[in-house]
Amino acid sequence: MSLPSAQFQTRIIQASYVLAALSLLLVLHLRLLPVLIAGLLVYALVNALAPSLQRHFPGTRAHWLVVALLAAIVVGLLTAAIAGGLAYLGSEHGNPSLLFERLTPVVERARDQLPAIIVNHLPDNSEQIREAVMGWLKEHAAQLQLAGKNAARMIVHLLIGMILGAMLSLQSALPQGSVGPLAVALNTRCVNLAVAFHDIVFAQFKISALNTLFTAIFLLIVLPLFGVNLPLAKTLVVATFICGLLPVLGNLISNTLIFVIGLSVSLWVAIASLTFLVVIHKLEYFLNARIIGGQIRARAWQLLISMLVMEAAFGIAGLIAAPIYYAYLKRELEQAKLI
Repeated sequence: MSLPSAQFQTRIIQASYVLAALSLLLVLHLRLLPVLIAGLLVYALVNALAPSLQRHFPGTRAHWLVVALLAAIVVGLLTAAIAGGLAYLGSEHGNPSLLFERLTPVVERARDQLPAIIVNHLPDNSEQIREAVMGWLKEHAAQLQLAGKNAARMIVHLLIGMILGAMLSLQSALPQGSVGPLAVALNTRCVNLAVAFHDIVFAQFKISALNTLFTAIFLLIVLPLFGVNLPLAKTLVVATFICGLLPVLGNLISNTLIFVIGLSVSLWVAIASLTFLVVIHKLEYFLNARIIGGQIRARAWQLLISMLVMEAAFGIAGLIAAPIYYAYLKRELEQAKLI
């Protein structure tokens, strides 16, 4: 017995929801999140830049050529950024061992500022710190080797994801033939996911850039005006931007790093740094609420709860995916007029 058309359409939409949910869970289970994020990033960048260029190149074929060229440029720039990051880690400034040598005197100076209950559990000198670190590295050599393999695999996944994102952006620029109702429903789910990714990632990028700007002004301009040159100041600025891409928790991580480094100089510098960061973040709340609120209309506590739940279920991957998945879920619920 055939179903009425309205009931059949409802079943199709429900099936697309189930398939979309299973796909997103499978991405986390199979550790394919880098592929998803890289693909969505390329797709979002191409779709954001293509319309302004396509106005100057009318015609379907011209549109396709513009999208193809833009996709190649985006993939090339992102690949160059990955290669540049790897080259930096191998350079004198980014080498982890040299960074540790620079960080050792910072830790030693921080000992003079910390309470005795904490100092009693710390190594007495830089040599003991180095021995403790080397002992930990030897003890976890197998895990570190596995982490290296995972890092190499993640880079390959990122490249594959960028290529897939470019291919999808090219596919969307081509005229589409007739497809079945399930394909139409699944395409709607994919479009909603891409829009949700665009909203949350680009909003967080703006917030991180703003936070990094204020932090750079404080660390590189304000403190030197008072005769205070914070160790690793430029590294802290870069870390602030990278950590800031993670909603809510990113600021806590970067602020902790700045406070600890400030403590290595003096207790007063650490207090001044913490005060400045708190004041700046309070002022940023108004801008953040406007940026994120204008994109997905989500409160900080809502994002934090989703991140805690996803981290408990899927670990670090869940923590990274939580804002994207939350934005997508909220978009689907709003589109269905359920919230």
